[in-house]
Amino acid sequence: MGAPTGTKLAYRRVAAIDKSQKEFAMRNLFRRRAVRLVMLVAAFAFTNSISTAAESVPVAIKGYDPVAYFTIGRPVRGLPKIEYQWDEHRYRFSRPEHRELFKADPVHYAPQFANLCAISLSRGAIVEANPEYWLISEDKLYIFGGPAGPKHFQQDLARNIAKANENRKLILKR
Repeated sequence: MGAPTGTKLAYRRVAAIDKSQKEFAMRNLFRRRAVRLVMLVAAFAFTNSISTAAESVPVAIKGYDPVAYFTIGRPVRGLPKIEYQWDEHRYRFSRPEHRELFKADPVHYAPQFANLCAISLSRGAIVEANPEYWLISEDKLYIFGGPAGPKHFQQDLARNIAKANENRKLILKR
């Protein structure tokens, strides 16, 4: 077998070029796929961190609309798409106009003792409130842990408000 003839040599060159082009194309394809995968993972991590950051702020009064107590006269669940963050809580609203009212005067509409039962706090206890049990007195919203809360709180309203305010320091210790 002697030296390759011109046809065989040309074929080998074409085969070598085809092989190197195929390797180049495969490496290029692999790089593109790797870049896409990295971008996809980064985009997922970014969107996930945004939603996690928003969700790390607790929802106030179990998602009930604080303005509805004043305007509608009863507890109404707020909607996740109508939220406003204030005082380290996310408040939800049943209507966009309720959110605007709250934004204008959050101290007026927010419950007096955050998510806590007002009568329990007046007695020195920390109890999560149930927004279904509530009272508006002197244009302020109070929520309670159970159905008897509003009645007991009203029996000596001024004293209970004063005691609950004295016990606010317990909220900070939680």
